[in-house]
Amino acid sequence: MYQLMNKFKRNIRDIGAVAKRELHQMFARPLYIYSSVIVMALCTFFFLSVMQETTPQRIPIAIIDHDESTISRRFIHEVEATQSVHVVAVYGTYREAREAMQRGEIYAFLEIPERFYADILAQRRPHLCFYVNNAYTMGANTAYKQLFMMANLANGAVQQQTLRARGMDENIIQNLIQPVMIEGHFIANPFSSYPVYLLSTILPGILGLIILMLTIFAIGFELKMGTSREWMKVANYNYTVAMIGKLLPYTILFIILGTSCETILVKFMHFPVNGSYLRLIGGMILYVFAVESVGITLIGAMPVLRPAISVGALYGMLSFSISGFTFPTMGMLPFVQALSYLFSLRHFYHIYVNEALMAAPMQNSIVEITILIGFMVLPMFVHRRLHAALILQNYKRV
Repeated sequence: MYQLMNKFKRNIRDIGAVAKRELHQMFARPLYIYSSVIVMALCTFFFLSVMQETTPQRIPIAIIDHDESTISRRFIHEVEATQSVHVVAVYGTYREAREAMQRGEIYAFLEIPERFYADILAQRRPHLCFYVNNAYTMGANTAYKQLFMMANLANGAVQQQTLRARGMDENIIQNLIQPVMIEGHFIANPFSSYPVYLLSTILPGILGLIILMLTIFAIGFELKMGTSREWMKVANYNYTVAMIGKLLPYTILFIILGTSCETILVKFMHFPVNGSYLRLIGGMILYVFAVESVGITLIGAMPVLRPAISVGALYGMLSFSISGFTFPTMGMLPFVQALSYLFSLRHFYHIYVNEALMAAPMQNSIVEITILIGFMVLPMFVHRRLHAALILQNYKRV
């Protein structure tokens, strides 16, 4: 027992010595601070500024008015009165509207046919045509949704006026126009705020990319500069002590950045947290450890800085598109769904949804928590290879 206590005290002392050495390197090279604190702060400020509105507002659209009647002008005025879209131009030809869309000036346009008013009066069902540029998904979908809603409202108004002219009772008119009353309730996000869906995962994704790059760089730079033996000597050639001591300052920094990001979103931007805020922060801490473990695994599998950084960047960027917060995983191909389990951002996203939005019991997140903990086992598979590379320095320095 006495020997174990002495060994423990020695390891703690060595971890402190390695951490002190790493802190000196961090402050001697401002790159570490700039690429973590400054980049994360700028990204947070940028995305919060861009997405100040809860939903897209005043999306530019155009209208082609072939009819130029009082009813078509009234319809244009009613479209312009909505909050989501803004009619920037009324064209006379399809070609003008198409060229404006190709130049990126508008996201969609609506074509009102000739004899629109006359066909309405004659009950000949005139056709309204929507043209949407789906290269810009969010803007195009919002514009299409608004135009489609306005077309349905106009259709209902025409039917209402026609039935009134026939002397039909008002209650019967409402039942004929809308036989089924629909009530929509947005669970957990009643304002259908896009920032709540996107920023709560985009910002942790950016943090994960920073963690991955810095973890790989901090270890790979020792190999590149040939200082890994000096690092191991400070740790008394104990691989575990060397890794804990080296990553301890970064881990503390990353946890502070992650918790600060969540606190800004919840406390200052008033993002909903219907479940446990502490469990959400716990998920963030597990996410930090999981991403660091992936970084150690990559530099251990490829103990050369350049290829490890390249693969890490590819892994980090893919996590944004394959984690399920921009496109649901159940809509992906089966092999892509299986591949998505390799990305820690996916599991943090599920924890966030369960805790912040759905207020689900902790049991619903057990699988994600277990997988995030499982990521921490990955470095064990490369520790012999990485340990040998740190001591022998037998890999090309690039």
